[in-house]
Amino acid sequence: MEIKSDQNMEQDILGVAERLFLEKGFVRTSTTEIAKEVGCNQALVHYYFRTKENLFNTIFELKFKMFFKGLFEMKNMGELSFQDKLKFIIESHFEILRKNPKIPSLIINELSRQPEEIDILREKLYRLPEQLFAELNEELQVEIIKGNIRNISIMDLVFSIFSLNMSMFIMMPILEKLLPLNETQKELMIQHRKSENVDFVLKSLRP
Repeated sequence: MEIKSDQNMEQDILGVAERLFLEKGFVRTSTTEIAKEVGCNQALVHYYFRTKENLFNTIFELKFKMFFKGLFEMKNMGELSFQDKLKFIIESHFEILRKNPKIPSLIINELSRQPEEIDILREKLYRLPEQLFAELNEELQVEIIKGNIRNISIMDLVFSIFSLNMSMFIMMPILEKLLPLNETQKELMIQHRKSENVDFVLKSLRP
């Protein structure tokens, strides 16, 4: 039987697989389950992606790039001051996580799985953060020389931003079970945490 290439079907498979991988992780998701939810047979999933590993790596790579891209393209920030650019970066990254709250857990859980697969991804992706941070680092060094902020490396700054933002969404499932939060209270907590993260990072940079 001839299988006709269908971009919509490929995107449907990616969409369902992404949701299941985020909900259940790599190990507990099967191509049989993906195919059933898409409404196709398992052979079609393998036709487009060959293996479950390839399908997962495609999604992981897209999510990893989304986790970084767009945040550090300084040309999009106009003539903002360095502090305002950092505020924009922190808030933008926070909003990406708010729309994709399971990304932190996916990255943390799956980086420890199948080291040989992660090595392949690392070779493809490891230069991305370095490239995106380069322009921000140039402005950081200027601010340090001017005495506007304390001496700090770009990686320490980025680590602080990412770890603060990620912690909110890693902890949220636990908080929802421990605290009787309605949607309004949850939203207020999230907004407060975003504001606190900006304040914490900017204050930590004072000379």
